[in-house]
Amino acid sequence: MQIFSKLDDVPADFGLSIASVGNFDGVHRAHAQVLGEIVRRAKESGAKAVAVTFDPHPARILRPDSGLKVLTPLPEKLRLLEGTGIDAVLILPFDRDLSLLTPGQFAERILKKKLHAREVYEGYNFRFGHKAAGDVNLLAQFGQEMGFEVKIYSEQKLRGEPVSSSHIRKLLAEGRVSRARHLLARPFSILGVPGRGRGYGSKYTVPTINLAPYEEMVPKDGVYITCTRVGEERFESITNVGNRPTFGADSFAIETHLLNFHPIDLVPESEVEISFLERIRDEIRFPSVEALREQIARDVKRASRYFRLIKSLLRK
Repeated sequence: MQIFSKLDDVPADFGLSIASVGNFDGVHRAHAQVLGEIVRRAKESGAKAVAVTFDPHPARILRPDSGLKVLTPLPEKLRLLEGTGIDAVLILPFDRDLSLLTPGQFAERILKKKLHAREVYEGYNFRFGHKAAGDVNLLAQFGQEMGFEVKIYSEQKLRGEPVSSSHIRKLLAEGRVSRARHLLARPFSILGVPGRGRGYGSKYTVPTINLAPYEEMVPKDGVYITCTRVGEERFESITNVGNRPTFGADSFAIETHLLNFHPIDLVPESEVEISFLERIRDEIRFPSVEALREQIARDVKRASRYFRLIKSLLRK
């Protein structure tokens, strides 16, 4: 997959494209449907399948007080986009100049002149251009004038819930990670590194990992059944997201206890990915550390039953 970090990176001889423009935050089921279709059409027509996205997310520039947390930071989004089979991603730096383009300028400069688009695939609520003045109907009108066809997708729902990035963020904010998993078509995960200052040795012999500060979307505070990847190794795990109130002053942390643990190589740069499978309970203040230990033992037992059930179902 080719990655173009700005418009000028697209070569003049790039050729014809089948394109889709969007934030693609989460690269969820609805995104995958659209991207799968442009990959299919690109192969049929000899064009290239291209996803056009933005960095940073436009809301962070247009609504800086929104406090938006993204589902997938750019490196993770690119990895997921590559998995769809598209040929290229064009990342448009979202700055003042881009935000001031009229819908017509956006369509002409990016879709017509740079990408030579022959087909453009968008969701029903797609907006573009200065002050989001353009919608899919205007895009279709531009397509007739500029030589590309526009296909519009209606809202996709799964069991009555909209498959959208904003709805997935809402589910995660409520702790409903298992429901978010269905809309994403995979478990919601966060990717980071271990917290520093823990005195790493050549082997890491404690089954608990604190993630370094993570600034994007995380599920509601609480305790979750998770799967944790450390480097190339995967562990069944339980993860606490929150302020650890039993230990006094609030101190937000994402802390993971590895269940099937064995000593592992771990350095501050080790890649740690936590995938959230099911919520166990709220985070609460316990009267003593001993009471907390007893609850953790119950949490571990519940998580172990969960993983045994999953393995049993997979064997059938």
